[in-house]
Amino acid sequence: MDVGMMMVFASYGWENCSDDRVWNEEIRLARIAADSGFDCLWSAEHHFNDYSFVPDNIQLMTYLTARHPNIDVGTAAVILPWHNPLRVAENAAVLDMLSGGRFRFGMGRGLARREFNAFGISMDESRGRFDEAAPMIVKALKTGFMEGDGPHYKQPRIEIRPRPQHSFDNRIYAVASSEDSVDSAAKLGAHMVMFADRPWEMRAPVINRGRELHRQYHGTEPPQVMLTEFCVCGANATSIEDEARRYQGKFVESNFHHYEFLGEHFKTVKGYDSYQQKADLARKSGGGLEGAVNGFMQAASWGTPDKILRGLEARRKVLGDFEMNVAFRFGGTPYEVSERGLKLFAKEVLPVVKKWGPAKAPTAQAAE
Repeated sequence: MDVGMMMVFASYGWENCSDDRVWNEEIRLARIAADSGFDCLWSAEHHFNDYSFVPDNIQLMTYLTARHPNIDVGTAAVILPWHNPLRVAENAAVLDMLSGGRFRFGMGRGLARREFNAFGISMDESRGRFDEAAPMIVKALKTGFMEGDGPHYKQPRIEIRPRPQHSFDNRIYAVASSEDSVDSAAKLGAHMVMFADRPWEMRAPVINRGRELHRQYHGTEPPQVMLTEFCVCGANATSIEDEARRYQGKFVESNFHHYEFLGEHFKTVKGYDSYQQKADLARKSGGGLEGAVNGFMQAASWGTPDKILRGLEARRKVLGDFEMNVAFRFGGTPYEVSERGLKLFAKEVLPVVKKWGPAKAPTAQAAE
């Protein structure tokens, strides 16, 4: 199993937590992960708020690839509607050249209304912008040339310099939480990137639909889906559930605040109806935020290493093989708790999952 570490860069949930402290703590954890057998360091693009602030994750990963020459780096994701696709392709080519082909390029279309508003871009255009820009970028990284004549990006044919030096085959990722995003990822031939925000049995049909779409579009077996989750790991089985509920709960709170999931605006924004379903589900499954926390804890990994391993084994029976992208610092987690969880996970979970062979086919019920 391929296992990366997600770097969140958040201050939501901490008191008097400066921005430089956030970055210093995440970079300290990155050093531990790079030295402990993780396969990749990941981060997502976010702006302006304490939920997460990584305004340029390609720039961040350029720094990390120089510091840690024995681990891949990845973007989960660059938000394409906020960028000129030509500049994204150029920056990706530079990072991949400097890293020696260790860059995993992940893309997304964005979800937070407050971020779209700050950039002066309508969320109604996000699907169209993403579906136009993404194949332009992927083709440019493959051929060394970019061109486009869509409604959003009029790009005369131009060569990318420095020229892409390495094949990006099996190194393209796309966030895929909604059905149309799954279709977009399949067309790109990308790894689907999903987040642990509801029980995986509920996600299995969408994941399997994405796999089948990939087979239809490309005639090949799909790359593994990458599951991004937020882990609290400890040796004390008595206290770990309280820690998980506190820190994972605070992260869910930050997520609902940043994306306004308990609002109604997703009903009126083109292409975001599945996110309104998430908000509706939270209201029905125990009441608002508390219901969302309960669903999150059913999907996320937390507990002793043994409990986490049993949970991952059960998940593989439902979903088949997958990659993991695990965060340890979120929701006000004290640094020492994050470091403890990362080191214990690396010592007792990572070696086991890396020895697992291919999973059996998902159960018939999950595949429906």
